Amino acid sequence: MSNITRGFISIFGSKVVNLFLGFLIAPVLVRLLGSSQYGNYAFLFSVLGITMTLANAGIFDGIRKYMAEDRVESNWIEHVFGFYLRIAFVLAVSAALAYFAFSWLGLSDRFFGDNFDIYFYLLGILVVSRQANSVARGGLMGLGFEDRSEPLSILKKVLFGVIGLSLVYIGYGLVGVLIGEIISTLVVSVLAYVILFQHLDFRSVISRIPDEFPKKELLSFNSLSIVLILLTASLYHVDILFLRVLTGDQATGYYKAALVVAEFLWFVPNALQMVLLHSSSELWANDRTDRITTLASRTTRYNLSLVLLFAIGLAALVQDFVPLYFGSGFDAAVLPLLLLLPGVLGFALARPIFAIGQGKGQLRVLILATGTASLINLCLNALLIPTYGTRGAAVATSIGYGSMLILHVLAARRVGFDPIDDLRLTRIAIVALLAAGVIFGLSSAIDSSIASLIVVPPIGFVVYATLTLRLSVISPKETELITQRLPDPIREYTESMIRFVA
Repeated sequence: MSNITRGFISIFGSKVVNLFLGFLIAPVLVRLLGSSQYGNYAFLFSVLGITMTLANAGIFDGIRKYMAEDRVESNWIEHVFGFYLRIAFVLAVSAALAYFAFSWLGLSDRFFGDNFDIYFYLLGILVVSRQANSVARGGLMGLGFEDRSEPLSILKKVLFGVIGLSLVYIGYGLVGVLIGEIISTLVVSVLAYVILFQHLDFRSVISRIPDEFPKKELLSFNSLSIVLILLTASLYHVDILFLRVLTGDQATGYYKAALVVAEFLWFVPNALQMVLLHSSSELWANDRTDRITTLASRTTRYNLSLVLLFAIGLAALVQDFVPLYFGSGFDAAVLPLLLLLPGVLGFALARPIFAIGQGKGQLRVLILATGTASLINLCLNALLIPTYGTRGAAVATSIGYGSMLILHVLAARRVGFDPIDDLRLTRIAIVALLAAGVIFGLSSAIDSSIASLIVVPPIGFVVYATLTLRLSVISPKETELITQRLPDPIREYTESMIRFVA
C-alpha cells in the first residue's frame, strides 16, 4: 500500500503542477493562434494521438506491467526494457517515414490545406521523440521511480511553454508549436535515459534477448493492449476529426476549448490510472483479489467524491470562466462544455477501474467493454455532428464517455473484482445536492465574474469537504491513512483542518 500511495502522490503532484502550467499556457496559445489555427492545432494533435497509439502499441503499459513483476529470471528487468526498446524504435521510425511520404507526395496539402506538408514532416519527428520519452518514462515507473519520472514531465511542460509560445509569438504559428514540442520532448527524454541507466545494466539491455525469455507472453499482452488503447484513443479523437472535416477549423477550435476545460476534471483520475496499472499487477500476481476489491472500491469512492465537486463548481462558474479564460469570442464553447460534463464525470470514474482490470492482463473483456463504448461514440458523432455541429459532438461524446463507466463496472466484475462494493452513493448524492445548492446560489448572487471566480471555489470546497466528513463519505480512519503519507508540515496542517471541520 505504501508503494501505491507514494507512487500516487508523485504522479498526483505532477498532474497538479502540469494542470496549473497547462492552465496558464492554454489561453495564451489560443489567443496567439486564433480560433481557426487552434482548430488546426486540435486536429493535428488528434491525428498524432491516434498515430502514437499505433506506434506505441501498448509498449508504455507493457514496460510498466512486466518490469514491476521483477521475475526470478536473470536480468529480467533489463531484458523487458531492451525487448520493448527495440520494438518501440522500429514502430516509431516506421510511423515517421509514413508521415514523410504523405507530405513528400503532396497529399497533406491536397487533403487538409496549405502548410500541412511541413506540419506532417514535423509530426514525424515528434512521433520519434515522443516514443523515446514514453519508453524512458515507462521504464522509470516500472522501477517504482515515479518521484523521478514525474518531475521530468513538469520540466517538459515548462520547456514547451517557454520555447513553443515564444516561437508562436514571433510568428512561427503552428510550426512553432510543433518545434517547441519536439525540443522539450527530446531534452526530457535524454535526461530520463541518463537516470534510467544509472539503475539498469546497459550491456544487458542491448544484449541479445535469451531464447527462454517469454516474448510471446509480452507480445500477446501488447497485441491486445494496442486494440484496447486504440479504442480508448478513438473516444478522445473521433469528435475532433469529424468536426474538422465536417464543420471546419473555427468550430473545431471552439469545441477543443470546451474539451480542454472539461478534461481538467481528469487530473486526479489520470494519476490514479497511471499508478494502478503496475501497482495492481503486483497484487494480481500474488492473487490478492480481496485486496484488489478493497483498493478499487475505495479508489472509486474517493474519485467520485472529488471529481463531482469539480464538476459542480465548473458547471456553476462556466459562464464566468470561459469568456474570461479564452476571450469573449469563445462564448460558443460554453454550451458544449456543459453538455460534456456528465460524460467526462463518468469517464473519470472508469479510468482507475480500467487500469486495475488491465493490470490482471485479461484484456478481452476490457476490449469488449471499451469497443462497445467506442462504437456508441463513433455512431453518435457521425449521426449528430452533420446536423448539430459542436452541440452534437458534445452530446455524442458525453454519452460515449459515460457508457465507459457502466461497461467497465460490468467488465470489472467479470475480471474478478467489484469497484463499487463500498461506494456510499446515497451519502455522496446528499453531499452533492446540498453543496450544489450553496455553490450555484452563491454564484448567482455575485454579479462580477472575477469576484465569483475568487469567492465561490474556496467557500464551495469548505462546504463540500465539511459535508463529506460529516456524512462519513470518507471515514476518520481513511483520512488518517491518507494524511500519514504526506510530508510533516502538510500533514499537520491537513489534520488540524480535518479536526476543525469534522
